[in-house]
Amino acid sequence: MSLQNQVMEEIKVAMKAKDSITLESLRAIKSALLLAQTEKGAGDEMSDTDEIKLIQKLVKQRKDSAAIFKEQGRKDLAEPELAQVAVIEKFLPAQLSVDEIEKVVIQIIESTGATDMKDMGKVMGMVSKQLGGQADGKTISGIVRAKLT
Repeated sequence: MSLQNQVMEEIKVAMKAKDSITLESLRAIKSALLLAQTEKGAGDEMSDTDEIKLIQKLVKQRKDSAAIFKEQGRKDLAEPELAQVAVIEKFLPAQLSVDEIEKVVIQIIESTGATDMKDMGKVMGMVSKQLGGQADGKTISGIVRAKLT
């Protein structure tokens, strides 16, 4: 089942359950999918990789908003954002642990012969491609930076 069909089914369930947070989150996903499909130069169908990137972007936006709200002492606004993150993350592949990410990073550093920070971009690209949505870019970046210094 495509992501769009899956989201539509979840929207129906959320509407019947009158779950406003879930419904708002699912509608955000649906909206982002429609926008991506109607962009100039977009094909008929989005690839799985593009869908994962889109979902990751939505999660990142909400986490950033929640962090800003917390900094400003607006817990009342941060909580709904974090609740939406939980709903949206259900559509992402299972996230890897830091140890699992570290193993992949070490393997790629050894295979490419990377030795210092000049090679970070190359390593980051390969790790991100291999993990394909199973890890947050910020986490990957931190691990790669630590291993290359």
